[in-house]
Amino acid sequence: MKLTDRLIKIKDNKYKEFQSKLVPNISKDTILGIRTPEMRKIAKEVFKSEDKNKFLDSLPHKYYEENLIHFFVISLIKDFDECIKRVEEFLPYVDCWPVSDQATPKSFKNNHEKLLPYVKKWIKSKHIYTARFGIRMLMNEYLGDDFKEEYLKLIASIKTDDYYLKMMIAWYFATALAKRYNETIPYLENHSLDEWVHKKTIQKAIESYRVSEEHKKYLSTLK
Repeated sequence: MKLTDRLIKIKDNKYKEFQSKLVPNISKDTILGIRTPEMRKIAKEVFKSEDKNKFLDSLPHKYYEENLIHFFVISLIKDFDECIKRVEEFLPYVDCWPVSDQATPKSFKNNHEKLLPYVKKWIKSKHIYTARFGIRMLMNEYLGDDFKEEYLKLIASIKTDDYYLKMMIAWYFATALAKRYNETIPYLENHSLDEWVHKKTIQKAIESYRVSEEHKKYLSTLK
């Protein structure tokens, strides 16, 4: 059975209605209504099958769920160079935040030096979801031992009116406050961010269980 036919067979119309409200920027007709655990299970099957490359080559896909599965399959590729090639092929087709946000390639973790030039390039992309993915990778991979203060400056320098990109910037800074508070707090104290991003960053940080109560109290004074 073809993957598309299999997805159509297990679609859930009620879940489709719920999902379509979360991604209002794409056509409701492209959403089938399939839960993420099921899609991850299918992705593992596709990854192990002889049809893996055929599926990854079959762009663009028709359905939202096919795009999610596509990125889930890519995230399982262990070879860094092959994984990067597939990510770069796919990013131009990413058209909504869940597809941009839910897959994190496993090969990235141990290849930060090789990954960084790609992350910086993605962040500068005019394609919203490529830029969003790049920011998320900088957030996921470079707020630990490989952190540099210049990364904060890079994200703070982004100027955009796009809601989904501004939300990602706020998410980045809220996470940075949790992991790199001392280096990050000046950006809030000096109001270095767009006003909307500034307020959303504080909101997300205050809602985070990873930010201390002491820091939350101080952040609330910077609104």
